[in-house]
Amino acid sequence: MTRTKPEWLKVNIPVGANINFVENLLLESGINTVCKAAKCPNRLECYNSKTATFLILGSICTRSCNFCNIEKGIPESINNSEADKITEIVNKLNLKYVVITSVTRDDLPDGGAEQFYKVCSTLKKIDRKVDIEILIPDFMGDENSLNRVIEGNPKVINHNIESIPRLYNQVRPGANYIRSLNILKYIKSRSSILTKSGIMLGLGESMDEVKDVLKDLRSVHCDLLTIGQYCQPTIKHLPVSDYITPELFAELEEYALSIGFKGVASGPLVRSSYNAAKLLKGV
Repeated sequence: MTRTKPEWLKVNIPVGANINFVENLLLESGINTVCKAAKCPNRLECYNSKTATFLILGSICTRSCNFCNIEKGIPESINNSEADKITEIVNKLNLKYVVITSVTRDDLPDGGAEQFYKVCSTLKKIDRKVDIEILIPDFMGDENSLNRVIEGNPKVINHNIESIPRLYNQVRPGANYIRSLNILKYIKSRSSILTKSGIMLGLGESMDEVKDVLKDLRSVHCDLLTIGQYCQPTIKHLPVSDYITPELFAELEEYALSIGFKGVASGPLVRSSYNAAKLLKGV
């Protein structure tokens, strides 16, 4: 571990026509991406590969997580053309693996579950061979909302655990560790859909605490896992406590596989949906 930003977190900026193509396509459509909203360090790499993670239900979140760069405040009204526009972009990019996430919408009775269902259904109507991964908020643990996203029948449902229980009040005010575990457990109890979760490191957790979280995720039969380095988006967000070495990320990946995860991506620049399709190889 180190407290000074290390060389391994420096990103080479890719150059290519695809970057402008994807950025212009998204700009013209008015569709949001978490790539841009969350200041993902891999954004240009993904754009250059003609892919992106779509952010539905607007760009303003009703929660105030202290690690996240997405704007907080009064959310926008639901865009009823969102599913159709995302489908158009997917066709233009010829995507066969699509990742959909959203802001948290505690203002909506269903938390936005119906919009997830609509996007999944619309994509499947156009191309039944497209694989869909959705990264969902907690819907306050509402089972009706979870049932609706399950009915959309994506290939993967991701719900990030984000941090260790001890740090939840600091990192994720408004969220609940046990509730998040129970969401993953409920999805498995009602479907054969692959479940996925992710955790950030560098906020003051110990490795024993991280391993306990991984064991908790496996106890609810979570299939896929991402582990990445937390990077402070702005000075208003939580400071980085430690920068975790690539060697330690590799050790955690080996440990996670040893306790039964089917696919693990663990590294400083790993994010929830980064190279998501590759994580499924061999599953």
